[in-house]
Amino acid sequence: MTGKNYYDVTQWNVGDPCEDIGEVINSIIFDIKKRQTATDINEGGKPGAVIYIPPGDYHLRSQIVIDISYLKIKGSGHGFVSSSIRFNTPASEWKNLHELWPGGSRILVDLSPATDDDEHAGAAFYVKRRGEPRISSVEFADFCIDGLHFVDDGSGKNDPENTYVNGKTGIYIESPHDSFRITGMGLIYLEHGITTYYSDALTVHDNFIAECGNCLELRGAGQASKITDNLMGAGYKGYSIYAQNFGGLLIAANNIFPRGASSLHFSGVVRSTVTSNRFHSFYPGMLVFENNCTENLVSANHFLRDREPWPPMQTYDNGLDDLYGLLHINGSHNSIVANHISETIDQQYIQPSGSKPVIVRLVSGQGNYLASNHIVATTETADTQTAAVDASCFTAQVEALLTTDRLTALDVSAVVIEKASRHNTILDSASDTEVVMDRTVNAFRATPAAGV
Repeated sequence: MTGKNYYDVTQWNVGDPCEDIGEVINSIIFDIKKRQTATDINEGGKPGAVIYIPPGDYHLRSQIVIDISYLKIKGSGHGFVSSSIRFNTPASEWKNLHELWPGGSRILVDLSPATDDDEHAGAAFYVKRRGEPRISSVEFADFCIDGLHFVDDGSGKNDPENTYVNGKTGIYIESPHDSFRITGMGLIYLEHGITTYYSDALTVHDNFIAECGNCLELRGAGQASKITDNLMGAGYKGYSIYAQNFGGLLIAANNIFPRGASSLHFSGVVRSTVTSNRFHSFYPGMLVFENNCTENLVSANHFLRDREPWPPMQTYDNGLDDLYGLLHINGSHNSIVANHISETIDQQYIQPSGSKPVIVRLVSGQGNYLASNHIVATTETADTQTAAVDASCFTAQVEALLTTDRLTALDVSAVVIEKASRHNTILDSASDTEVVMDRTVNAFRATPAAGV
């Protein structure tokens, strides 16, 4: 059963959704606003609407502007499939592939923003509304936003399809907002997957956001939001998850793929929780706290850093060396407890050459608490390195993950505390020889060694 507040883009009387779904959805939003004008009828008045996108390919040539509450835009499948693998496969082999492009309910972003355009110019969905109350309860569910191609970044060094640059954004939320939901989405080949400003009670759940320059950016400030059960991974230039000036953020049960410049990057975030996630990175700086992050809990996560095993992407990195730390902490009174942290890398790839990689680096602040973290550092043998040279992306990464029998111990600095960081407590997270700190201003209890 359908009603007047349920719209199917293929049944609407304005525009052709296959040619420009932006024109169609903007026309539908205009119709909703034209019909729903009263603010108080029997304690109601503006119920909003649902816009349905059936499975199919829909070009977007006009930016969709959302300025109403209680709107749900939904499809019937996130349609994700790797474009990076296809673009790094010789074109002569494409004829043998079952699919070439993402599918499901798929929006193809055909916008062409200029480099000097406003930040929102390349966004498929642009959410803005001034005044009170804040725009609320807008939902995006179960469809794909595909940026199609990356472009030359001007460096002269990178394959254009591996630059992670095109100026395109999937969802851009500019105005302060409340109780938005982004669920079941697929976002791919966008320079920015989701960018929000001033979020309150935001839910980002069960999405597949990958092969984007940046996956999820919570900017400005915000509170009381959650990022849960997502599969995501950014490119080597950007963030998989970024949060700025946030309080009460819950990040739980996500599987973060490697290749992002950072898996999780906090700036000025306070009293938030990061738990039960699996973080995988090919570079140092997989978790970064900057600008005095305070009273955050990082617990029961698995961190893994190893080297990129897939040949087409081995020339790229995030520009950080191994002294930076896998976990790089600026801030005070943070608790980093009961995490499993793995580093597996052949010594020839350690930078600077001959140095001891740093696992946890406390750079500034005071009163941080590290306890019962299990750090496993190993080095790969030559056989392990060469095993995946000619393998597919999937095979190379799986073999790299599963190969453990040829690994030997790697000498690391498990915890390094800079002079600007004081009065920290480090318990059972490193042996006596694996720490670098001033023990007169920091408390330390070594992990017991067998037979000692």
